[in-house]
Amino acid sequence: MFLHIGSDTAVPKEDIVGIFDMRAVKSSITREFLEVVGDEGFVRDITGGSKAKSFVITDRGVFISPISCATLLKRALKAI
Repeated sequence: MFLHIGSDTAVPKEDIVGIFDMRAVKSSITREFLEVVGDEGFVRDITGGSKAKSFVITDRGVFISPISCATLLKRALKAI
């Protein structure tokens, strides 16, 4: 199954490592993680100019999403 994470982007559910709220970026560890993976070229911003609400870590990289964690969770559970 796939999970639509915003902006015409869907990822296989089995590739998802975690879905996190952008408010977690207040943590220095999370901010450093996103900086490192960004420098390595593993971050894709799919917000399309909208406010970033969550980030999704997958086997293939990190996606910055305009969709909230709660909505992504509902979508993931609905597809089961």
